Amino acid sequence: RAIEIVETKAVFGRVETRDVVAARARIGGTLISVDITEGDAVKQGERIALVADDKLALQLNAADARIRALTTEQANARIEYDRARDLLARGAGTQQRVDLTRTAHEVFRNQIAAAEADKAVIVQQSAEGAVVAPATGRVLTKAASRGSVIMPGEPVATIAGGGFFLRLALPERFAGSLKVGAPVPVDGRAGAPAATGTLVKIFPQIENGKVIADVEVGTLGDFFVGERVLVHVPIAVRAVLAVPPTAVSNRAGVDFVAVATPSGPRDVAVIIGGPVETPQGRRIEILTGLHAGDRVIAP
Repeated sequence: RAIEIVETKAVFGRVETRDVVAARARIGGTLISVDITEGDAVKQGERIALVADDKLALQLNAADARIRALTTEQANARIEYDRARDLLARGAGTQQRVDLTRTAHEVFRNQIAAAEADKAVIVQQSAEGAVVAPATGRVLTKAASRGSVIMPGEPVATIAGGGFFLRLALPERFAGSLKVGAPVPVDGRAGAPAATGTLVKIFPQIENGKVIADVEVGTLGDFFVGERVLVHVPIAVRAVLAVPPTAVSNRAGVDFVAVATPSGPRDVAVIIGGPVETPQGRRIEILTGLHAGDRVIAP
């Protein structure tokens, strides 16, 4: 009897990552250390390089000096304010003098707060010299080396993260045959055993006569990116007649299958196709010579 088999199209899928993000410098300066190289695994927020700007240290020293000067002036203003209040209490001073000294004291206090805020900005800029990994994954490329002078926003490394999958490009004539959720056999990569993936996404835009689709596979690993892997994408279902391999015999270059008839077994010449996988195991496809309902005799 006829059985249905899935027709597949053999194509190469390219190993891709969900996220490819650049680790960028947040300040300009000299790259004094790079702690990663291509292939290293990193975690989100981990420091991978350090940028130093000598001007920030000078600005920080200037901010500290300004704060010390303002603090001294604030202390003098406090003394003048206390003296004006004492004189006013003894009747030897004026309220105007008290108000002026109090205002001067408050002005210096506010100037100190502003200077400390400016210092905090410089400290934050210095802290932003640390280049951190924007995502958990693996380093694909290292764009800068120790001693390089870089500008703000310049990439230091490229990180691949978010998981790995296969991206396929199929001829557009197969676009209508693709189904999300279909199992996709995947040949083993780098000595790994064969596996079965799942078609998880079909892109609606066709480019250069190709339809793009993504396949999830649990055994892709997390190291090589861009590797090409052979996959077999299901594109159609057809009915075939197939027999066990032991039912086919070859004599003088002709293939025969034994068929039970009312008068007894009879060898029928057949033309065979390739092997097909069925729920009962591997079978040999019979192109011509047999019909549905024939009773095949197998050893």
